[in-house]
Amino acid sequence: MQTHHQGRHPGEEGPGRQPEEEGQQGGRPVSHDADLYKERNTVERLINKLKAWRGIATRYDKTPESYLAGFHLRASMIWIKDLTRTTH
Repeated sequence: MQTHHQGRHPGEEGPGRQPEEEGQQGGRPVSHDADLYKERNTVERLINKLKAWRGIATRYDKTPESYLAGFHLRASMIWIKDLTRTTH
């Protein structure tokens, strides 16, 4: 008959110990390209703005041509709004 003790896994030495955290003690450093992240973030925000527009979100059953035209229309609206915001 095998018994299990609550709070620890079979084979562990003592009662439920916390796993070691790597944090500052080691581990592989995270590679981070700040310029690439900035560009990726800009693209993701644009895609979210496009998806949030009701004209795009409700056209899943229309023709591919009208769906693409809706994307072009919304992208143009976002672009014009951005142009007017940066010129002031």
